[in-house]
Amino acid sequence: MVLMNKQDGRVCIILLNWNGKKDTLECLHSLQAVTYKRLQTIVVDNGSTDGSLDAIRSAYPSIPILETGENLGFAGGNNIGIQWALRKPFEWILLLNNDTTVDPNFVTAFLDAAKEKNAKLLGAKIYRYSDPLRIDHLGGFWNPDIAEFECPMQGKIDDGTFEEMQKVDYVSGCALLLHKTVPEMIGLLEPSFFLYWEETDFCFRARRAGFEVWTAPKAKIYHKVSTSFIGGKSHMHYFWWRSRLLWISRNCTQKEKRLLYKKVIFPEIIKSFRHYCLKSVQSKILLLLGKSNLSQKEKVRRYKAGLTGVFHYFCKKFGNCPKWIIQ
Repeated sequence: MVLMNKQDGRVCIILLNWNGKKDTLECLHSLQAVTYKRLQTIVVDNGSTDGSLDAIRSAYPSIPILETGENLGFAGGNNIGIQWALRKPFEWILLLNNDTTVDPNFVTAFLDAAKEKNAKLLGAKIYRYSDPLRIDHLGGFWNPDIAEFECPMQGKIDDGTFEEMQKVDYVSGCALLLHKTVPEMIGLLEPSFFLYWEETDFCFRARRAGFEVWTAPKAKIYHKVSTSFIGGKSHMHYFWWRSRLLWISRNCTQKEKRLLYKKVIFPEIIKSFRHYCLKSVQSKILLLLGKSNLSQKEKVRRYKAGLTGVFHYFCKKFGNCPKWIIQ
């Protein structure tokens, strides 16, 4: 007779909320239909001010809520949940974006995939919420020629041919299943990222420690895409640049860094600076002529945000972005 460990198969779903009351409630509603029963959902609230806490407690009084008291970003907020889960009898931890809805069978599909490949780190097949047959993410690969990650399946219509598991460089933190042994061995998400690139860093650290990263195509969720970025493109541009440079510093060799900066990073920064100067002059001329253009202003704002992200990286200034970017 084999005795089952109390932890065997237990899953903790971590839902991070920051002023996302409507999205979080919809996600929690979809989780009620999940067929797998050995699970516990928790909400980590990143200092919300939109009434989220009262609404969640009222609708789902049995769901634990961990309050950070401030916006710690994606990595910092999820780390609070991961630490909580590691102190409890859970075998698996599932990070799930609050701006998603889930297929009722997605947890079972995740665990079946983990068993098939003896995998400890897996990512779901993520569809676009507004276009539910179009894949938004299904694993990605590092491309050193452009110093970016590429996601081959992104934007493709799922015609039923993308059902095989694949070993990849990283999977999206939007729906990421990890065995407890992964954070126990490599630590938590790196909080300096705040937003963007944190899951790629985590996956690369896990791979260096001997873990494989796999897609789980039969674990399906639907993502509203980038609702965390309330400042729009400027907000995204700032974090993308700052976190990109941080990722390179943490995951590339000195030789790789020198090559990347020479061939990709410095040329792109110079190009962005030229565009910023040109668009700024054009915007001021249009203003003087009484032809102010909102699109032109947004382009100036976007380039400025990206360059600020670069500057803040080199100054080692992390945490949230400047307030002007999200106003």
